[in-house]
Amino acid sequence: MKGFLIVILYMAAALIPVIYASLYGYPYRNIVYEMGRNFALLGFMILVLQVFLASRIRWIERPFGFDILIRYHRHMGIFALLLVLSHPLLLASGSGNWGLVTGLNVSWHIWLGRVALVLLAVSIILSVYQRPLGLTFERWRIIHDVLSPLVIVFAFIHSYLTGMDLNLAAMRVMWITGLAVVFLTFVYHRIIRPVLLRKHAYRVTEVIPEAEGVWTVKLAPQKGGPVFDYLPGQFQFITFFRGRNLPEEEHHWTISSSPARREYVSSTIKALGDFTSTIGETRPGDTAAVHGAFGRFSYVLHPQERDLVFIAGGIGITPLMSMIRHMRDTKDNRSVLLLYANRNEEQIVFARELAEIEAGGHPSLRVVHVLSGPSPGWRGETGLLGREKIRRLCGEDLQGKVFYVCGPPGLADSVVDALRSLNVADRQIRLEIFSFLD
Repeated sequence: MKGFLIVILYMAAALIPVIYASLYGYPYRNIVYEMGRNFALLGFMILVLQVFLASRIRWIERPFGFDILIRYHRHMGIFALLLVLSHPLLLASGSGNWGLVTGLNVSWHIWLGRVALVLLAVSIILSVYQRPLGLTFERWRIIHDVLSPLVIVFAFIHSYLTGMDLNLAAMRVMWITGLAVVFLTFVYHRIIRPVLLRKHAYRVTEVIPEAEGVWTVKLAPQKGGPVFDYLPGQFQFITFFRGRNLPEEEHHWTISSSPARREYVSSTIKALGDFTSTIGETRPGDTAAVHGAFGRFSYVLHPQERDLVFIAGGIGITPLMSMIRHMRDTKDNRSVLLLYANRNEEQIVFARELAEIEAGGHPSLRVVHVLSGPSPGWRGETGLLGREKIRRLCGEDLQGKVFYVCGPPGLADSVVDALRSLNVADRQIRLEIFSFLD
């Protein structure tokens, strides 16, 4: 219900200026011209709302999960670009004045609108093609955090000085209020909150090597007391302050600890890039700003599900491990089959602990390791997690089971395709995706 109300609020905020201008604005000219005006109003409001979607506001994020919200943010950015691209073309077509598009001798605020359109296009292109362009996440975010406010400010000035509808007092109030709230939200998200989080930084208490290139980092409040509330399977944002010429960047990692253990929170991190290659150099006593928790990839949100299949690839085990640990700590007796894919034995994370939990009886856990390149002495499952292997390991009756899938994109996509080919409904598949930009 809360999610539905947020959607209604979002739609109202985006559409009220369009509706108001249509009812009380300048007289109707022709449908093409009016579409151009309305597309500009709607596009600007969507750009304003983009800031709220990306600012980790808890009451907005909680019903959907931040990973879903940030993907919606990305798609709406593309939609806003299409709207504002259409705006000058429709105005020119509807009025017959193509100088709005091609003319050089136009007012400075028309040029400012053109600049805003170009900057928005650049921002969207960099977001969509971040990886092919070789941009690191941190560099992309810096560029995005510069371009996005410029686009909104330039679009505000352009519309405020050019748009006939902005001669209406109510429209001016909406525009000024929107810009002010966006400014305050952006400043809080990018400046004030990071300062507050650093002021209340957590302390690294332990760094545990888990497998080849994988470490678990345990964090605890510096002044003691319990960690923040979170659900098993959620993730957190961490900025490490380590000194020693090590990079200081914010990244999101899944929480691998059980929320039943209130004295610490941990993330298990694999060296996959420039920054994560330094995780092994983290030391007890280092500090970190921690912001969490986010996401809805958690079995506790679905208490009616009793027969679970967890499918993990590589470091994708982390949210599932958090859930399994929580089931152990709370003496949960539901049935869990874990299919865990890796290349070889050395890459299996939490191998010993998984075996201990399997033997302990809480939950009713069965672990099946599937290795694509095992050593000659390996006697377990080999190959890839394909359709036939999943059906054989899970049994013929899949309709009563719920599948939690987390792993690299290739594995996750192939597993979901295999499940659908086995007539597993989408409502039985819960998928966690690592990257926000995929």
